[in-house]
Amino acid sequence: MALSQSAVSELLDAFRTGEGVDLIRESVRMVMQELIEAEATEQVGAGRYERSESRVNERNGSRARLLATQAGDVELRIPKLRKGRSSRSSSSLGAGSTRPCMRW
Repeated sequence: MALSQSAVSELLDAFRTGEGVDLIRESVRMVMQELIEAEATEQVGAGRYERSESRVNERNGSRARLLATQAGDVELRIPKLRKGRSSRSSSSLGAGSTRPCMRW
């Protein structure tokens, strides 16, 4: 799991120019989203838009979930999978939930 350099650069540039970016909350959102995406990739057996012989499932869009953290509310995109649950840890994300943060 690696955060894209461009995403980190955009965040830091926005923070420096004072465009109203909350650096802590946005950092939490980026890290949590990367963890959720990595977990979905593991369950599917292939990355997003990637063809693979080891694929065992398919992505089917995503849904928004609000996670309340000490840094503030963070909106995350939870991938939906065609077969089974979307994700082990992220499936328990609900409004006001902070327990999934403790699991990671």
